[in-house]
Amino acid sequence: MGLISGAVSVTRYRVPVRPVELEFEGPAAFREIPAGSEVRESIGFVPYEPGADYEVGAARWAFRVRIDTLKPDPVMVRERVKQLVAAEMEESGKSFVGAHKRRQLKQLAEEELILGAVPTSKIVECALDGDLLYVGSTAKGQLGRVTTLLRKIGVAAQPKAPWVDREESDPADEQLAGGEPGQSILGCRFLAALLGDPLLTFEPVDGRAVLQTERAKVSLTGQVTRDLVRYVEEGAEILSGRLTTGEISFRLDGTTWKVSGLKVPSGRHDHWTELLDERLEAIEAAYDLLEKKYEEVDPASRPAPVVREGMASA
Repeated sequence: MGLISGAVSVTRYRVPVRPVELEFEGPAAFREIPAGSEVRESIGFVPYEPGADYEVGAARWAFRVRIDTLKPDPVMVRERVKQLVAAEMEESGKSFVGAHKRRQLKQLAEEELILGAVPTSKIVECALDGDLLYVGSTAKGQLGRVTTLLRKIGVAAQPKAPWVDREESDPADEQLAGGEPGQSILGCRFLAALLGDPLLTFEPVDGRAVLQTERAKVSLTGQVTRDLVRYVEEGAEILSGRLTTGEISFRLDGTTWKVSGLKVPSGRHDHWTELLDERLEAIEAAYDLLEKKYEEVDPASRPAPVVREGMASA
């Protein structure tokens, strides 16, 4: 998945601060982990294609973040630990090896095996268009690495969601566990307000949704609409759901305003930048629809669900 291939998973940020010139090729550029190095992770900027320009338009930059991680194969580590434990028992004459010694042997096994390990790579496609940043991921860990790396070149990225833009206060809700900047229960109330919407609806046949009840998290698949209505009436909050207009469909994480599984039809193009332009337009159209609907239903003015006695907690 990425911004220019496959189904789109994307997180948007507002960029209030950035320099005029962005130094992607400077100290924050990607460097491979040297053989035999004690470095375990390397992260940095790479272009979309070897030798490609980072600046692809007026106040528009396209870049990828490469994350290389060096760690030994866990199966090989376990096997090597067994060998080291057996050798330790034979040498000491004891019938067991204590937890402290096992941790030491595991560390030794990892140090031995990492010398021959090959780094694993992850690539995150990104685009900075004016004051909007598109990151082709919804994974919290990857997003943190990308925004941290951008700060090294003077780019500050802040969560973008309707409640952030409108400076709406987040109503307290014990059912929603916090943890991400910009996260709000208002996105859950927005999803609940879409039940019965004539344009943007929950996928009626092959649907997916995740809810938080008073006591448990519930996942629904298939024809979910009737159960969604029942759970919401009983006080549950909809955390995420697959939405559709009939022409497009995608999954929205209500708490963080992240979109995933957005299928973007793409035509033939002479250059990858033309494909990026087309797909960014489709992504922005999906977000425009969401934000228009948010204004229509105004979740901040909606009362919180009333938890009924005996509420389901499957």
